[in-house]
Formats: sequence, C-alpha cells, structure tokens
Amino acid sequence: MAVTLPYGTEEPALGLAEGDDCTLQINIMYEVIPTIVCTMCLSFGLIYCFFGYRCLKMVLFFSGFTFGLAAVLLLYHKEPVLNSRLSLETQAGIGLGMGILCGLITTLVSAIGYTLSGLQLGSMICLAVLVVVRQFCPLAPEWVPIGSILAVGILTAVFTLLWHRLFMILYTSVLGAATVMLCADYIVGTFTLPDQVYNIFSHDSGRPLCWFDWAVIGTFPLLSAVGGLVQWKWTATELPHKEGFHKKQKKHVPKHRHFVQGGRRPHRKRRPPPLKRYAGDVLAPSYIQSLQERRMGTGSSCSSISSTITHTLIDFDFETGSMVPLTASPTPVCAV
Repeated sequence: MAVTLPYGTEEPALGLAEGDDCTLQINIMYEVIPTIVCTMCLSFGLIYCFFGYRCLKMVLFFSGFTFGLAAVLLLYHKEPVLNSRLSLETQAGIGLGMGILCGLITTLVSAIGYTLSGLQLGSMICLAVLVVVRQFCPLAPEWVPIGSILAVGILTAVFTLLWHRLFMILYTSVLGAATVMLCADYIVGTFTLPDQVYNIFSHDSGRPLCWFDWAVIGTFPLLSAVGGLVQWKWTATELPHKEGFHKKQKKHVPKHRHFVQGGRRPHRKRRPPPLKRYAGDVLAPSYIQSLQERRMGTGSSCSSISSTITHTLIDFDFETGSMVPLTASPTPVCAV
C-alpha cells in the first residue's frame, strides 16, 4: 500500500511478510526536505565524531543552542495553549532566539558550556543503555529512567568541569555517533529509535527491535570508540589558539637568560656612564691666552712653548677621558 506525499510516493520501507515482522526490504522514495536535513546532520555528525575537539567553540555554541531549542519545544508540548495561540512562524522565531541566546552564553562562559555538554553526554549514554535494557526487562517504577538520567548527567557534568579535554572528546565523539546512528535509522526507512526513547517515558510496550535495528544501534558504540581514539591520538593533540598563545609566550622570553645554581642571577659588570663632552672642552684657557699674547706681541718663547705643551696635554686628556679641570694649567719651566 503506497502513501502519497507532497514530494512523491513513498512505499513501505519494510516488506512485512505474514508471520515475519523483521524482513528488511528497502523500497522507499525519500522526501526532498527531510533528505537534505538528514544529509546535513550526517555531515555534522562525522565532523563532530572525528574533529569535534578542534572546533571547541562551535561545539559549545551548538550545545547551548540545542538545549535552548529543546527547552522551548518541550514547553510547547506541555502547554497546548501556547501551541494553539501562537503561529508557526512565531514559535520558530522564539525557538531560534532562545537557542542563539543559550549558545552565546555557553560560548562566552566556558564553565556553563562544559556543564551542559557533560549533562548531554550523560543523558545520551544513559538513554542508549535504557533502550537496550528495556528490550530484556521492564522499567517498572516511573522514576527509574528520569532518576538514572539525572544522576549520570550530573556525574559526567562534574567530571567534564574537572577534566575538560578528555570528556569533551568523549562528548563530541558520542554526539557525532548518535547523529550518524539516527541518520542511518532514517536511511534504512524505519526511524524507530525515537519511538523507542519515547516509549521509555510513556511506558508503552511498543514494537521490539529487529535485527537491522540492532545493527543500527551497534554503530553507536563502535563509531564513538573510533572517533574518540582518532581525536585522542591525532586530531585533538593541540588546539590552534593554544599553539599561537604558546608561540607568543616564547617570543617574550629573552634568549640570553641564564641562572646559576640556587636560582640567583649572576652579577654583571656595569659599564661606566659615558662622559659628556662639549665643544669648548678642546681648547684650554692657557692656549687661548697664548694666542692672545702672540696677537698683541707681548708673549715670549717660553710662554709659547708652555702653551703648546699645555694644549697637547689637554688634548691627550680629552682622548683618554681624564677629568682634569680645564682651568688648571701646568706651570712652565723655562731656563734663564
């Protein structure tokens, strides 16, 4: 029996033979919009699984975005009055706005982002375990699923705050594997895993899982382990912003920085401050006086000789850095 859809005709995904409910015969014409969404989610799931820790800021943003969007959708589900009074566009706008606001908060405040990521990690792991356990034994008390999910989520949130790198790698690999698992469930044509999760809280019996459902579920732990191992060994070795921060720190460290034993720096010999020289320091007053005496014709040979010697001494002292005052002139000795 075929079902007419807006984008084509969809045949039943499973050829249900009489007495055999687990015969897989994929004969389905997929709709356009759900197929595009499934393809995008599959791509994001693979990126999360193998390169999630490299895109840490994006992961924190989508962690808050999904939390805010899920909270708004749950509010619409629990309050039918809001669902009936608000139009579809208004509901979508409120959901997107709340999701973007929560995403910005988790991106800017890393502690909140790590806490939400840890809660989601514990919830996904606990839901997968509950789906498997429910196939073998009933979950009789109503508080068992909710209590176990809250307990595991809080525990993983605390561990994520303590060990960021390890549990964020686990979170990205588990979330990517869960997304790929749901996309594979849609491609197979059954899409029964969301119903199984809903039956846990509604306490409905539901249809038991078939062998191909178990095969789809088996991709979840396998892909989580492979993605976590790939990130731990290769893709999550060093973040780009941390690597640049370390390079900046190395640039500011001086190259010639040596320390002796005991942590004390060795004493260096300080150079004496350079002497300030002026243009008038070159000519001594006695030399200027001798020039004046020559000009006036009153000087003697002895005074000229002494002035020459004095000038030579002053020049020598200038070159060698002597601090002899310029007014002090040696007394000439002349033979009478």
